[in-house]
Amino acid sequence: MIPVRGYEGRRVGVLGLGRSGLSTARALAAGGADPVVWDDSAEARDRAAAEGFAPADPGRDQVLAGLAVLVTSPGIPHLYPGPHPVIARAMAMGIPVDNDIGLFFRSFATAAWDGFDTAPRVVAVTGSNGKSTTTALIHHILTESGRPAQMAGNIGRGVLDLDPARDGEVVVLELSSYQTELARALTPDVAVFTNLSPDHLDRHGGIGGYFAAKRRLFAEGGPDRAVIGVDEPEGRFLAGQLAEAPADDRVIRVSSGQKLDGFGWSVFARKGFLAEWRRGRQMAAVDLRAIPGLPGAHNHQNACAAWAACRALGLAPREIEAALASFAGLPHRSQLVGERGGVRFVNDSKATNVDSAAKALQAFPRIRWIAGGLGKDGGIAALAPHLGAVVKAYLIGHSARDFALQLGATPHEICETMDRAVARAAAEAEPGEVVLLAPAAASFDQYPNFEKRGEDFTARVQALPAAGQGA
Repeated sequence: MIPVRGYEGRRVGVLGLGRSGLSTARALAAGGADPVVWDDSAEARDRAAAEGFAPADPGRDQVLAGLAVLVTSPGIPHLYPGPHPVIARAMAMGIPVDNDIGLFFRSFATAAWDGFDTAPRVVAVTGSNGKSTTTALIHHILTESGRPAQMAGNIGRGVLDLDPARDGEVVVLELSSYQTELARALTPDVAVFTNLSPDHLDRHGGIGGYFAAKRRLFAEGGPDRAVIGVDEPEGRFLAGQLAEAPADDRVIRVSSGQKLDGFGWSVFARKGFLAEWRRGRQMAAVDLRAIPGLPGAHNHQNACAAWAACRALGLAPREIEAALASFAGLPHRSQLVGERGGVRFVNDSKATNVDSAAKALQAFPRIRWIAGGLGKDGGIAALAPHLGAVVKAYLIGHSARDFALQLGATPHEICETMDRAVARAAAEAEPGEVVLLAPAAASFDQYPNFEKRGEDFTARVQALPAAGQGA
């Protein structure tokens, strides 16, 4: 646990008592603060009470009055489409609003670091797609190279559940736009921006607000090194704002598809090969095509970002290359879950939006595509340019019929359920093809989250009869 410092003997409000909220309350108490906790759910309040916290409704001014700060969970809106009533009242009363990420950055460094040979460092990763894989890959490379490392944030543990830092340790954080937008302290040593595509637009008041939330990680914290994906205009804009000149190697530009050899420091992938350039010289080259945990151009971009971050931390190319080869990938993100008769089954349940589904559809040459769920605005119309590898689509969930209308000449079948979709795709697939779950939709019509959807797909695949045994 990271005890929260700076609020000793003061009342601190905690709004939202899910994983991060309860963790925050514990860390505040460990640091000597007096947590005042609340959740709109009676069940969540009961869990907090069982741990010794006394819930108090902050909707009453006498509860809010005198709070040093109100700490809110990331899922609770604080601005768009409208702030939670408690947050709105706190802001009207002038009470600062923060989250666990802000508390972490103000509390992580301690006097114990004075005795360390090497100060601990923090790498923070944000972006629309690929940030979980990039975060996990950085952590994997560090641990495979013998460096002490921890991983937290939007992946794994909550940030305040981390252990106090060890000598030379690196903490790798995945941070969502919900987390970066509100944190009052953001001071990573290395900050990574993977890419940007429209998502969470209602929460941020549009694409500009969404980008502004991501940009805070760089503008507020002033990292020593910034790793910036420059395949979209926003990334190029951000890199240009942070660099004093093209040769400024405090910014490491990253791309999947572009050659970037005219900058101070860059890492890019083309046709499956990663290249690192610095000060006009090629420093390394790696063949990514044979790494099963990193299929497709989108994962090659993730590999470039992780490579750049680890190089910024001082790792040698040979160490990073060896660790890349052993990376198995993350569950529900281009995850190979089975093979049957020369047909591979890939679980990309995390592809909940059009952009991430497009990247998955470009990763394999012949695809039996399982898609559908609770569709987002626009459905899958924007995927039309990326359907060339789709042999046939198998549509499930609430938006199956809407998706069917947008597929045009692409062969498709409305299956409705995962069970039927997997069975039909497996029955029709031929050797060399991939049965790919990349839903391009939320899961909430049939599953509580994308993880459960991916687990169902995996279970259905594993229950298939062996090739040649029939149904």
